[in-house]
Amino acid sequence: MTDPRPSRLGSSEIAAKLRREITRGVLSPRERLMPERELAEAYSVSRSTVREALNHLAQEGLVEIKRGSGTYVSAAIDTPGDLSQLVVNTRPLEMIDARFALEPHLCRLAVLHARAADLNEMENLIVRMEKNIVDAGEFALADQEFHNLLANSTGNNLLIWFNTQISSVRNQEEWARMRHLTLNPTTMSVYNKQHRQILNAIRTREPERAASLMKEHLETARLSLTRAAAT
Repeated sequence: MTDPRPSRLGSSEIAAKLRREITRGVLSPRERLMPERELAEAYSVSRSTVREALNHLAQEGLVEIKRGSGTYVSAAIDTPGDLSQLVVNTRPLEMIDARFALEPHLCRLAVLHARAADLNEMENLIVRMEKNIVDAGEFALADQEFHNLLANSTGNNLLIWFNTQISSVRNQEEWARMRHLTLNPTTMSVYNKQHRQILNAIRTREPERAASLMKEHLETARLSLTRAAAT
């Protein structure tokens, strides 16, 4: 845990390292993690990056953040063969295929249920992505938030939970490696255009167009991953 790399670590990489220590039993159930300040020093990152990583793990149910007390490994951690292990072992292309089954319909539901505040926040996230086409780490964070907000805007708790499990794969080390291979300014610019088209279709209340645009976006992402996997 104390071997920071010279290159900048993002929250996904830090979450992946901590997740591995938790799932392998290096960190025990109910064990208190180092304070944010110490983790930030250990990984040579900001406390906000550490906080983002811990929030990823909390969403997966691996840790519990107790305000004023610290962050603790959850009392009941899944054993191999359970849900957390399934997430750990899921390949990026499997994750994309799962998103194909879910996200187009999330777009349809967002047309029906998304509030103005949700749509405005999606717009803000697209602006963040447009400003970070030379920073793959920051782009990836905003991208993940965009897709998570899309799910949250539906108000369907079960679908939100499904999306959380699928999204957690993006915090695995294999996904982080593929992200570095696939995210370049050209690809990010294409993704930004697609995100805007999806949001516009949701704003104009076109559910099938929004779903079709999401399928096109995911097909672009899948093709990018397939090419990267072949290198």
